[in-house]
Amino acid sequence: MPTIRPAAVAGSFYPDNPVVLKQTLADLLAQARIAPLARAPKALIVPHAGYIYSGAVAASAYAGLDTLRGRIRRVVLLGPAHRVHVRGLALPDADAFATPLGNVSLDRTGMQSLAGLPQVTTSAAAHQLEHSLEVQLPFLQQVLGDDFQLLPLAVGEATAAEVAEVLEKLWGGDETLIVISSDLSHFLPDALARKVDGGTVDAILALNPHLNHEQACGATPINGLMRAAHAHGLHPVALDVRNSSDTAGDPARVVGYAAFAFQPEDEPATERQADLDRTDAEKGATLLKLARAEIASKLGHEMAFPAQADWLEEPGASFVTLTRQGALRGCIGTLEAYRPLGLDVRENAVAAAFRDPRFMPLTREEFNDIRIEVSLLSPAEPLPVASEQDALERLRPGIDGVVFELGHARSTFLPQVWEQLPDPAEFMAHLKRKAGLAADAWSEKVRLSRYRVSKWKEGGGR
Repeated sequence: MPTIRPAAVAGSFYPDNPVVLKQTLADLLAQARIAPLARAPKALIVPHAGYIYSGAVAASAYAGLDTLRGRIRRVVLLGPAHRVHVRGLALPDADAFATPLGNVSLDRTGMQSLAGLPQVTTSAAAHQLEHSLEVQLPFLQQVLGDDFQLLPLAVGEATAAEVAEVLEKLWGGDETLIVISSDLSHFLPDALARKVDGGTVDAILALNPHLNHEQACGATPINGLMRAAHAHGLHPVALDVRNSSDTAGDPARVVGYAAFAFQPEDEPATERQADLDRTDAEKGATLLKLARAEIASKLGHEMAFPAQADWLEEPGASFVTLTRQGALRGCIGTLEAYRPLGLDVRENAVAAAFRDPRFMPLTREEFNDIRIEVSLLSPAEPLPVASEQDALERLRPGIDGVVFELGHARSTFLPQVWEQLPDPAEFMAHLKRKAGLAADAWSEKVRLSRYRVSKWKEGGGR
C-alpha cells in the first residue's frame, strides 16, 4: 500500500472543506495581481503563511501558471524546516501528500536520483507537521490539475551551494517547475518591516545569494535558487510585495510576504543584444509612424499607416508625448498592459493630442510642428518602503518611472521627468502634487512601484 503523508494544517492555515477551499483558491486567483511575463517562469518564490495573511501574494505567482496546465509535469518544492532540525535537505518517507483536494503523487524516480548526494537525507519527521510545503499544494492542484508529480524537500542547515547542487540534479526542462516557499521578515513594526523587506527584494532582484534568516525564513533555499538562477540565466521579476498589515494583521508585529517569478533567457547575451539592436530602430519607427498617422486621421490629413506587425498585437503599455517647439503639448499613457500594443499607442496618441486636460485640442495648423515620443513601459514592480526618506534613497534618478498611490490618489512620472527634476525630493514632491496632494503628504499607506521604459522620439532616435 502506498504511504501517504496526511494534511497537517488543513483547517488552520487553509480551509479543510474541499468546496470552501476550491472557492477560496478561485477567489484569490481571480483577484491576483498578475504581472505580464515575457516567458513562462522556470521558478517561483511564494509565501507560506495562512491564506488569510499571504494567500493573495501567493496567488500573484500561481495565477500566471494557468496556461501551463498539462505542460508542467513535476514541481520541485523546497521550504524551510520549521519544527525538526535537519542537516541538509530532507526528502519525505512517503509516496503521496494528501490535501482536502486529493492526493499528490511524489516523483519517486527524481527522489532516487538524489541518493548519491551527501546533503540529502530522508526524514518523515521533518515533513510530518511542516506547513511551508503543504500550504502550496492546494494552489498547485487548483492551477495544474492532477497531472503533475511533486518532489518536496524540507531544507535545514545547508549551504547555498548544496541547495544549488540539488536543484541542478532536478532542473529538467519545461516540464519541471521549481517553487521556493518562504516568508520575509518576521514580527517587526510595519515601517521597519517595509524597509527590511525592501532590501531583501532588491537583493533577490540582483541575484545576491547572501540572504540571512532575519530577512527570510527560507533564506537557504532562496540563496540556492539564486545561485542556480545565475548559472542558468534566469531573470527574477517581483510580482507582489506586502506584509500582514496589508491583509489581516497587526501593524505592530508584521510578517513580510513577496512573490517572484524567474524567467529563462535561453539565448546568449550577445545574440540577444544583436537581435534587440536589429529590431530596435524598426520598432521605434513603426510606433512613431503609427502614432502620427492616428493623429493625422483625426485631423483629416491623409497619411499611410505602417504595415501591421505581429508584435503590435501583443499586450503592451505605452505613453505618447507631444512637444511643440521644445515645450510639452500633451502626454497620455497606460500603466498596465491590457490591450494590444498597436491599439494602445493609437489610443494614447489621440488622447495626448486631443484629450489632455492641460491643453487645448491639437489643431491642423499645429500638426506639422509637433514632435512625437513613444515610451514602452516594463511591468511595474512594487517598491516597499518604510518612510519617505527610505523611498528617496531607493529611487534611481534617470532610470525609474514611478507610480505613487495613496487611497484614491494616483500619479506617475516617466523616467524622462528626471531631466527636469533631478533631485529625488523635488521629483517626489511634484509627483504628489500631480496626484492632487500636498507636496509634504505622506502616510504609511503610500504604495510605490517603479518601471523602466524604452523610448523613441521623432528626429532623435531611441
